[in-house]
Amino acid sequence: MFELPLWQLSGTVRTGSGQWFAEGIATFGLLLTIFGCGARTPAAIPYAVGLYITAAYWFTASTSFANPAVTIARALSDTYAGIAPAGVIAFIAAQLLGMLAAVTLGRWLWRS
Repeated sequence: MFELPLWQLSGTVRTGSGQWFAEGIATFGLLLTIFGCGARTPAAIPYAVGLYITAAYWFTASTSFANPAVTIARALSDTYAGIAPAGVIAFIAAQLLGMLAAVTLGRWLWRS
C-alpha cells in the first residue's frame, strides 16, 4: 500500500520504565472504558474504544498499543508506529499489569 515490503521487523526502539508505565496506563484506561460502557451503555463501547485509543495515542509516551496482538503486529511493521521485537515482551508484561489493575478496580466500581 505504501510501497513497503509485506513482512518486515520494526527498528523503532521503545524501552524504559516510562514507556512501560505508559503502556500499563494505556491498557488500564482502555479496559476501564470498556467496563464502564458495558455497565452503563453497552452500545457505546465501539465508539468509546475508538475515541479512547485515538486520545491515548497522544497522551501516552508509548503511543498506546494496549493490546498484545497489536504489539506483535506493530513489531512486524517498520514504520514510526512500530516497536522493535526486543521490546515486545516488556510491553506485553506492562499490558498484563494494566489489565490486572483495571479488572480489580472495575470489579470494585461496577459490582453487581
